[in-house]
Order: sequence, then structure tokens, then C-alpha cells
Amino acid sequence: MTHRVAAIDCGTNSIRLLIADISGSAGPGGQVPLTLTDLARTMRIVRLGEGVDRTGRLSAGALDRTMTALREYAGLIAEARPDAIRMVATSATRDAVNSAEFTERVVSVLGVPPEVISGEEEAQLSFAGATRELAGTPLAVECAPPYLVTDIGGGSTEFVLGGADAHSPLPSCSVNIGCVRLTERHLHADPPLATQTRATVEDIDAALDQVAAAVPVDRARTLVGLAGSVTTVAAIALGLAEYDSTLTHHSRISAAQVHEIAASLLAMTRAERAAIAVMHPGRVDVIGAGALILDRIMTNFGFAEVLVSEHDILDGIAWSLM
Repeated sequence: MTHRVAAIDCGTNSIRLLIADISGSAGPGGQVPLTLTDLARTMRIVRLGEGVDRTGRLSAGALDRTMTALREYAGLIAEARPDAIRMVATSATRDAVNSAEFTERVVSVLGVPPEVISGEEEAQLSFAGATRELAGTPLAVECAPPYLVTDIGGGSTEFVLGGADAHSPLPSCSVNIGCVRLTERHLHADPPLATQTRATVEDIDAALDQVAAAVPVDRARTLVGLAGSVTTVAAIALGLAEYDSTLTHHSRISAAQVHEIAASLLAMTRAERAAIAVMHPGRVDVIGAGALILDRIMTNFGFAEVLVSEHDILDGIAWSLM
């Protein structure tokens, strides 16, 4: 049987849509192996969380940009006629005092309310999206569980530890370090000043101390990195002439490469970062902070490499509809 689902992930920096068919047939022992096949996967950078760290509110401009993208998605969903729709909103909406206005506007456009989920649930969905496909593959031998999955977002970063076939609840933690939040908080100069970078590192390291207290990160054998900051760093490390998710997906990037790229990005001007072939225009101003978060994770927790995944919370939302 095949079920068509539509999943929307509305984060601090971007809003993304996945329309997919989930299908499977009866297997040994009555199990049903399922596969997820993309029909549409798209992203718009709308910066919903712009200024939220400072004001505590979703701005009118940010809401308008998000609704413009959502109207586009609503049209695609109407054409696809899925059996189920789920929209999840994360860090920026959790933090905003006017999240009710966001919900009302989403319902008027999409017809269903968004779920403003906790950081812990966000982590669980990210874990499912990133690891479900690894079980039983040759890659699972080289990059063995337990996995520490980290999802570096715009407003927050999530961590969850588990095995390839683990079930909730898994040890998880969400901390308020994200590429948009830290850029707005610290990295104001072009390029950032050394004092600004040091202040960013202090924020990241303090948050990672919280993670280490909540999640037994020392048990992890493989670090799995998700979201645009990680995939952009991977594309730079691979020397791609243009962004290609089929090449970044399941690439393995060393800690030395991540450290070098983070330092290089933080030394560049905005114009220099914009000239990088694989750089999405919506990530130009925040990629330095995102790369630095990944660098500090690998340094503080002792990982020699990161396994990059293009499948993340969006896929987790889709799987959850089954």
C-alpha cells in the first residue's frame, strides 16, 4: 500500500516542503519494510526568526515572507492530493510571544494548524529522518551506531543519541545556539572581529556543556550532521562547482576540514562568502556561525569526522505520518 504525505518544516531560517510516497510490502515475520520516495522537495529561505532573539516577536516582514512561501507550498500540496499533511514549527516560533498570529495565518493559507514542537521532539524527528535509511546498509558498518545526530538550525541546535533501530524516548537536548541567533547576537562586523568570534565560541561552548550534561555523547561512535550549515560546509570541503545534494548526502568530512573552513568563512567579507559557488544566497550572512557551531561540536566532543545527511527533520515529519 502507498500513502502520499506532505511534510512542512518551518524553522528560524527556512521553510521546507516534502511531498512523498511511503510504500511497503509484507516482509518476514509480518514486518512491513517501508520506503520513502520524493515527489517534491523544496526550500525557501524566509528568515522567520529575524530579530526574535532581540525582540521576542515574529516581525511583520518575516511573517509575510513565510506566508508567501507557504502559499506556494499550498498550491503544490493541492495538486498532489496527499493523504496526510503535517506542518511543524520550531525554534523561532517557540520563542515568539506572537506565535498565535503565526498559527492563525498558517491556518488561513494551508487549512491546517502548525505544530509548535519542543526542542526534544524536534531532535527525535531529526534522528528518525537521518538514521532510518542507514540500517542494514554498508555505510552502517563503516559509520556504526550509536549515532549522535546534531541538527544545526537557525535558532537552536538539537542533539539526540541512539542506535539505528532505536525507539523513543532517546537521550536528547536542544540548546539555543543557531546560525541566525548567534550571528545577530555577536557577528556584526564584516568580516567579524576576533572579539566577536571569541564571544560566539564562548556561547557555543557553554551550550555544549549543557548538552554533555544531558546526553551521554561519549557513547556515540558516529556524528551525523544535518541542515544547511552542515551541508554547505560539506559542499565546500568537496570542492563542488555547484551545489549537488546527491554528492553531499552521506559524505564524510574530517574535523580538520571543518575547522579550516569555519576559520576561512569567518575571515571573509560578506561579498567573498557570496562568491562561493555552492553558497545559497540566504546563508551568506549566517554560514560563519553555522560552521563554527559544527567545528566546536567536533572539537569539544572529540569526533574525527562528521557523516553528512541531506535527510533530516523533514523526512522525520514525513515518516511520522505513517
